[in-house]
Amino acid sequence: MSIRTLLIFTVAFFLIITYSVKLCNVHLTGWLGYWLCKLLFTDNILWWGVLGSIINLAIIAIERYLKVVHAQWTNVKLRSWQIYSAMAFTWIGSMVYINTLCFLTSTVINGVCYTMILKTDYNIFLHFLAITIYVIILLICIFCYWHILFVVRRQASVMSAHAAAASNTAQTQMDQIQTNVIKTMILVCGYYAVMWLPLQISHVIMVLSANPDQFLFSGYYVSLFIAFLYICTNPFIYATKFDPVKKVLLRVIPCKKTNIASTG
Repeated sequence: MSIRTLLIFTVAFFLIITYSVKLCNVHLTGWLGYWLCKLLFTDNILWWGVLGSIINLAIIAIERYLKVVHAQWTNVKLRSWQIYSAMAFTWIGSMVYINTLCFLTSTVINGVCYTMILKTDYNIFLHFLAITIYVIILLICIFCYWHILFVVRRQASVMSAHAAAASNTAQTQMDQIQTNVIKTMILVCGYYAVMWLPLQISHVIMVLSANPDQFLFSGYYVSLFIAFLYICTNPFIYATKFDPVKKVLLRVIPCKKTNIASTG
């Protein structure tokens, strides 16, 4: 969960940096102009975090699925190195993928950076790939959380039947934490599905349109703004719905500390 939060904050930071540089209308020349084009004007660094956070969304869903639906198998087979490898893949996989696309589909001509968003030989392939990634991530989340909810409801019915016979406070707290995580991630996945849908529709329109440039400067950037709005507002979901993040934020708020001290 923490790796996804870090990715989201990284994206929000580079979103500000990238578009601040773009608003300066820099004339790109020499090696500096080349690297500015490849790393900033193509939204390269920005999309490292975007794609990484999307991949991480699927990894979290798979992890929750294994721990809830296949709990016994997970206790025996799942190791820490596998979890760390998945975290590393989130960063490395997104960096390799985005770097490859940006370096292959962007160039500097007369001081202007032409990026992969503009018309290139890879245009149709890129839009089709973006749609495919969106659908795959969505299907993984639906499959995993559908089975998780089924198992959780079955366990809840069993626990309620034995609630009068015995009470286990520690187990109840663990179940509440797990339920809180699951509810938060279902909300995040649903939010992702809704906020990224307009961008996928714009990809379809640009692939099918005879003149994609006409649509590019209107509908595409509106849908891109909605997708970036998801990135910027996503941390607030964790801050309000996910108890561990909420506790950390409460500890770093100065006024909250002052109020607690004065009350004591």
